Amino acid sequence: MSALRRLRNFWMPWVAMIVLGCFSDAAAQTSYKITDLGINNSKDNFSMAMGLNNQGWTENMDGTVNPPETSLFTTVARGRAVISIYGFNIDLGTLGKPGANSWINWGGINDFGEAVGQSETAELDPNGEDICGFGTHLICVPFLWRFGQMSALPTLGGNNGQASAINNRGEVVGYAENGPVDSTCPAGTTNNRITLPALWERGSAEALPLVGNDPDGVAFGINDRGQAVGYSGSCTAAIHAVMWKDKTAFVLQDLGGTGSNFGYAINNRGQIAGQIGTADGTTFYAAAWLNGADGAVTSLGVLPGDFAAFATGINDRGQVVGNNFDSSFNWSHGFIWQDGVMTDLNTLISADSNLFIISASNINDSGQISGMGTVQSGPHKGDIHAYLLTPEKGRMEGASMADFARTHPQSVLSANACNHSLQKLGPGRFQR
Repeated sequence: MSALRRLRNFWMPWVAMIVLGCFSDAAAQTSYKITDLGINNSKDNFSMAMGLNNQGWTENMDGTVNPPETSLFTTVARGRAVISIYGFNIDLGTLGKPGANSWINWGGINDFGEAVGQSETAELDPNGEDICGFGTHLICVPFLWRFGQMSALPTLGGNNGQASAINNRGEVVGYAENGPVDSTCPAGTTNNRITLPALWERGSAEALPLVGNDPDGVAFGINDRGQAVGYSGSCTAAIHAVMWKDKTAFVLQDLGGTGSNFGYAINNRGQIAGQIGTADGTTFYAAAWLNGADGAVTSLGVLPGDFAAFATGINDRGQVVGNNFDSSFNWSHGFIWQDGVMTDLNTLISADSNLFIISASNINDSGQISGMGTVQSGPHKGDIHAYLLTPEKGRMEGASMADFARTHPQSVLSANACNHSLQKLGPGRFQR
């Protein structure tokens, strides 16, 4: 813990200078240096940087998925939440017995190195639920990790929950069960309890309001003004993308579809990134609400050749990052959207990078981007590694990774691998 405190004392006086210096140059960046963050446990085969703060620290989920992964119904055998600080990895541990799992969602680390997620406990769920999604059916609770210690956050009366994001004021959002069976879940659903969007302040849990008669919801992101985003819906559908302001729910504009509408991230200007389902319900697109809940939705579309997309990161400059899927709902390309254009990040990194970017999860105010990529060669070929992109001045010279890998390699995990913690009907439910 003393090492963590020394790190914190070192970087805090320099944060403002570094961020402001990079901020002024961000618009001129046309290429990126990629840092392979690897995998903390050599026995695992994937890692994804899900959280990213303004210091370039990432919160990763490291684990083992069972290949070959060709469908949404992925088996994730093992998982741990990990913080990566300039290549120094910290396993956040678990609230369960040795060998138990912990996991994270989008936006799980703030600028003070405080992190959130969910962890298995040592107790079997009395209702047979498997919220953490590892097949253990252990009770799964939201956690806060601070100064080297993981502690459980309270639920809303039920057994399970998840902390998705934390802001610099220490406010946490996610979801928690309140106990009753969800009447909108089909018969035979494993995870069949009502889940409510939750806000934790000073250790206490409070349910955020839903829309109309919707029984369920999840909060995914929160900014430093306490504004949160997520969705309101049912056991089987994310019906409304939602912004919560002053603990009041505001429905975000969509395309008229009755599912796949999410708000994932919100910046300090109140701009929102997420996804919208098409009116016919056949697919979903990355979306941004650049004027918050008061404005129209901007469909960011999808990259040529891909089938669906969603956005999970937005910085205070309004740059958006996210993920594309192919027609089989495998992770396909990570993108950045700026100046009205969606760009494949593989076109902005060198061909010798050895990682093909299949996801972009977050972007900070200096323009750094986190996510995951497929290893192209060497002893770990085919594995998934977490990465950090750092903007470089000037245009990239030579071939890009997109030139090198015109047909991207089949990844060892499907879309579900990063969303299985939210399943009720099965893996990938919230992305179909």
